[in-house]
Amino acid sequence: MSTSHVGERTPHEPFAARTPAEERLHRKQRLAAAYRVFAHYGFDEGAAGYITARDPERTDCFWVNPFPMSFRQVRVRDLQLVDSAGEVLVGDWPVSRSALMIHSQVHAARPEVVCVAHAHSMYGKTFASLHRPLQPITQDACIFFEDHGVGTDDAGRVANNAEVGKRITEAIGGNKAAIVGNHGIFTVGESVDEAAFWFVSMEHSCQAELMATAAGEPRLIPPETARAIRGHVGFPLAGWYSAQPIFDWVIATQPDCLDEG
Repeated sequence: MSTSHVGERTPHEPFAARTPAEERLHRKQRLAAAYRVFAHYGFDEGAAGYITARDPERTDCFWVNPFPMSFRQVRVRDLQLVDSAGEVLVGDWPVSRSALMIHSQVHAARPEVVCVAHAHSMYGKTFASLHRPLQPITQDACIFFEDHGVGTDDAGRVANNAEVGKRITEAIGGNKAAIVGNHGIFTVGESVDEAAFWFVSMEHSCQAELMATAAGEPRLIPPETARAIRGHVGFPLAGWYSAQPIFDWVIATQPDCLDEG
């Protein structure tokens, strides 16, 4: 078993110079760890949900979890490389058609995006039934202020066809996230770490708003303040930094996720 980590983490790791092979391994390591992060937070209901990372050389291809392997068991060696047509190029496991229909279109529409994250998390899917955006009621929610879309015409259909994938891609638009009606939340990032942290933070923001509105009528943070907060904590590098504590903990306690085979 190999658990070598590509390079030592530095404050500027997202901008580190790597060969394509090193960058590929780095992304796969972070992706395997991200699945463990999602499992830690309970975002692993059944076989639903996917996190994908674009390949650094074959940019029309992405790495994804095997279907239906538990998030709690995903290792670097298990990740599958698929192209936009759905052909598995590396790996022996099947790949979910829903992952292909959604993630291939998001990656194609957003060339700067490295990672797309989605799971059927409890508070995200509950909040999605409301068909409305998050309100700026906490500093964390301000991360997504005017930076997430809402898809209201999906009607909860299984995302196993190109039309549903198109609608989800349109809901995300140029934003970091989307709430897709009767389905759940989606986040994207310029790194795996960033996209994973946005998902965790958005899930918790959905939970906070559901709790606050159940208790009463929360007071909103003024728009100009919400924008300023987003500017301080809602940019890609801030998302990457915010993810490091949980990624470090997962890799320290579950080093098998880095197993390359």
